[in-house]
Amino acid sequence: MNAAIPRQKFGPRLNSQIFPTTRPSPKVDCLKFAPLIILVVCVLTAISGCASRKPVAASQPPTDTSSAPETASESAKASTPASPARSVAGAKRRRDAAAIPVPAGYEEKGEASWYGVPFHGRQASNGEIYDMNKLTAAHRTLPFETMVRVTNERNGKSTVVRITDRGPFVNNRVIDLSYAAAREIDSIGPGVVPVRLEVLSTGIDPETGFFTIQVGSFRERTNAERLRERLSATYSPTFVKRYDTSSGVFYRVHVGKVSGEEAAKEFGERLRSSEGVAPMVIRLDDTFSEAGENQ
Repeated sequence: MNAAIPRQKFGPRLNSQIFPTTRPSPKVDCLKFAPLIILVVCVLTAISGCASRKPVAASQPPTDTSSAPETASESAKASTPASPARSVAGAKRRRDAAAIPVPAGYEEKGEASWYGVPFHGRQASNGEIYDMNKLTAAHRTLPFETMVRVTNERNGKSTVVRITDRGPFVNNRVIDLSYAAAREIDSIGPGVVPVRLEVLSTGIDPETGFFTIQVGSFRERTNAERLRERLSATYSPTFVKRYDTSSGVFYRVHVGKVSGEEAAKEFGERLRSSEGVAPMVIRLDDTFSEAGENQ
């Protein structure tokens, strides 16, 4: 067993040399390594900067496949249901409608109204069931299936609709839009707005075909029959047509079967002068029959 050697007292100087209390630390020349330290810091900074950035793929604008007139027409022919809320898709449809080249053809200006309940789910004039959430409309003289661009002249918004019904039977109104179409051009709130109509369908002459003149509208059928009997002595055919509206049932008196819209307008003005009526030109569709209408 080794015994610890006691510290001897040889004086402060000699004692510190024989029994040193601490080891002297080596001196480091920091300036000598400064360039290396700076280089390391720069490399680490660059690496961390690259790691924090995520690569972004170069985006290209989507190809617009709806700019051609036939594409927009097919969209309206399909009567795509409008979204419950105004959406990006709805805004795109309006932009697509505005981008369609306007053909040199039929144009009309006037006021547009819209209709929804209680007509939703009822049979339209062309035989199909009216769906207020599809892009359709009623017009007095344009043939069924005609594609029409409707532009709200207050805000410039447009939509494309398919004619499936007859109306509106109010002077100065040129078209009755479905609820979905009215929402596209922001006319739900106002109810009636000034519009411009442009026929987009090709191969359609809106002024050809047979037309009749509406000369009166009555809530009581007896009043309608009285006018029909008076006019039938001079004009043929003369018939009464029942029409359901949101305000109730009306009985409308129609006179004549005229070839061509211009000739029908002239005939209507003659009736205005001679009979004191307010004429309204309406197209006679393929389903028309004098016996069937006079009910």
